[in-house]
Amino acid sequence: MLYYIFRELEQFGIQGAHLWSYISFRALLALILSLVISVWFGEYFIKWMRAHNVTEAQRDRSIDPYGQQKKGVPTMGGIIILIAIIIPCLLFGRLRNIYMILMLVTTVWLGLIGFADDYIKMKITKDGLKPILKLAGQGILGLFIGLTLWLSPDAVIRENISVQKSDTEVVIHKSEPVKSTITTIPFVKDNNFDYKSIVGFCGKYKYALGWGIFVLMTVIVVTAVSNGSNLNDGMDGMCAGNAAIIGVALGILAYVSSHIEYAAYFDIMYIPGSQELVIFICAFVGALIGFLWYNAYPAQIFMGDTGSLAIGGIIAVTAIIIHKELLIPLMCFIFFIESLSVMLQIQVAKWGNKRGRKIRLFKRAPIHDAFRVLPGQIGSDVKILLNWPRGCWLESKITTRFWIVTILLAALTIITLKIR
Repeated sequence: MLYYIFRELEQFGIQGAHLWSYISFRALLALILSLVISVWFGEYFIKWMRAHNVTEAQRDRSIDPYGQQKKGVPTMGGIIILIAIIIPCLLFGRLRNIYMILMLVTTVWLGLIGFADDYIKMKITKDGLKPILKLAGQGILGLFIGLTLWLSPDAVIRENISVQKSDTEVVIHKSEPVKSTITTIPFVKDNNFDYKSIVGFCGKYKYALGWGIFVLMTVIVVTAVSNGSNLNDGMDGMCAGNAAIIGVALGILAYVSSHIEYAAYFDIMYIPGSQELVIFICAFVGALIGFLWYNAYPAQIFMGDTGSLAIGGIIAVTAIIIHKELLIPLMCFIFFIESLSVMLQIQVAKWGNKRGRKIRLFKRAPIHDAFRVLPGQIGSDVKILLNWPRGCWLESKITTRFWIVTILLAALTIITLKIR
């Protein structure tokens, strides 16, 4: 909103109005404001939630040995994060930009699904929203994002190509922006992969089928990352810290993708208009850091599904828009391994049940729970295939070590731009 106001004022020679045309200026303002809103609004929100007794009941001690300490802690703190993201974006973003619109829709849509889940857990049943409904909501969002990127005339790229000039190979971008199903594939020199190549044998139908594969990939990525983020939200500061680190990596990728010179330097496609994602990601990171003011151990508030579902969706949609979705398994490895651990645990348990035995792959799942199991918590009749670690780690140590792993993987994700 302010961008359009100051652009008009610039025509009248108002001093300083030109600053609003700089992405760096608006992005830093979004970062600062989101952090301030998150910290300031968070204090009042926590007091209001406690006054109205909107708190989480004591957790199951068999899963969380520190659950007694967390009795009476307010939940649904994701509302703080969502507000701290949306307000700066409305103020500093270009609201007619297709990518900013998609990010705001993602934030609100998944925030509402998470809110419904949290509300049902508190007021109706502790099981919350039925899993099939959550999956449906995530799938609908993925379908909407994929189809919009396919059909919108504003969602275009300029493909990077290598040309020979005076015995030197240089990277340039095609002059005409086009609709494209190309994505970035890491660790190879010619790092573009086209989904249409999968169905190249289909002749005149390959264009539509290529976009169909892209839309399907979008649905899968949005659902997978959103659920992975949701599963990672089980310890104080865990999900917020990991997501903030991933957000920084995404912000760097979005910035170089939106800058034609940097895009040429790193030999990646140039995406006109994607600079507005930098504004959004800065607000996203600022909101998460501000939320950690209250969510760091010992937590004064939990984000709940209101925050965790939206966080995963934001990460997924950003990666898809800048055509870096194939980097997600590396960048979001923590989310990936959390989901994988749950799926493997379920399958191993079913396999054991068929044989009349209690068999588990990990002591607990998601995987972060395996690090805080007290000695003797698991019955002697349960066989653990991967009984590590032996002891019980402090929750703050588990969270910090997960952050460290995410930092390493985020750095490696950035390095893939040069490792070919």
